[in-house]
Amino acid sequence: MKKVKLHVRRGDIVRAISGADAVAKKTGKVLKVYPQTGRALVEGFNFVKKALRKSQDNPNGGIITKEAPLAVSKLAVVTPAKKADKE
Repeated sequence: MKKVKLHVRRGDIVRAISGADAVAKKTGKVLKVYPQTGRALVEGFNFVKKALRKSQDNPNGGIITKEAPLAVSKLAVVTPAKKADKE
């Protein structure tokens, strides 16, 4: 897939403009950006449940809740990151 220039960057504070997170009027910090897929991982947004297989660390297995990448078209920048924050 083609790499696209995105309007969000790591460290930006963003707000959801569509979806379930927009109804809650959430804002969060961009943790990681995936330009090839047009998605971004945002702190506190788009939680998914993931099944864990049994292992020595987790002998019973189980279900965890974690953040999943979200399409950048659903995000609006509230506060852009400063150059020092990005490094």
